[in-house]
Amino acid sequence: KNNDEKMNVMSYNIRYDNSGDKDNQWKFRRDFAADLVKFHEADVFGAQEVLNNQLNDLLDRLPEYAYVGVGREDGKTKGEYTPIFYRKDRFSVEKSGNFWLAENAVGKKGWDAACERVATWAILKDKNTGKKFFFLNTHLDHMGKVARHEGASLVLEQAKKLSENLPIIVTGDFNAVPSDEPIQVLTNPSDPRHLTHSRTIAGFTYGPEWTFHDFGKIPYDKREWIDYIFVKGNIKVLRHGVLTETLNNLFPSDHCPVISTLILE
Repeated sequence: KNNDEKMNVMSYNIRYDNSGDKDNQWKFRRDFAADLVKFHEADVFGAQEVLNNQLNDLLDRLPEYAYVGVGREDGKTKGEYTPIFYRKDRFSVEKSGNFWLAENAVGKKGWDAACERVATWAILKDKNTGKKFFFLNTHLDHMGKVARHEGASLVLEQAKKLSENLPIIVTGDFNAVPSDEPIQVLTNPSDPRHLTHSRTIAGFTYGPEWTFHDFGKIPYDKREWIDYIFVKGNIKVLRHGVLTETLNNLFPSDHCPVISTLILE
């Protein structure tokens, strides 16, 4: 296949800017975090836990990218974003929007959730091929049992409703391992709306079977897989990797970014 068609997609929880992180604070990590995106040549990526100052830091360091997304607390700039970053020279945004993982409106906690949770979506057109696809990025609640089930269910429902029958890519921190209920909801083969965890169908896989390490503090045998790139429709998954790199004793985040090379068929 022509290289023009290959698309590097990433899901990247960058860890919110928290002064309590001491040596792992964002101000120490931000150059490395942005360089990682550059080096791995992400064409489009969903990020999580992105505060407004972090959004601006990334845009400053990655001038070839633009984004869509809003802060989860007010639908503007307050609170964490789940933005979609994309290469401006390669993609145009045909449509985009945001919805909350909640029964009702902007900036509300859904069901029994611990935090407000937002999803950002876009229909992107690849200027190389003229093909369009639907991309959704989110961050599922880590606490509320109902919120986790209903949030996963809402992602499926909204993807079906908004995707205009285009191929679907969903990225996110789902705070759930593959056997947990939210992932079972998303990947249930008897549901016609279901998504597929891209790693399970990749031609080549790289890196460990975990994505969260808490800045290296979690013992290897206790680390869990909670970050995903899901696909649906005519998408070939060439490869899938979990990126564990560090810069001496500095981590880019407390999560590993996950990356997949896809072709829209």
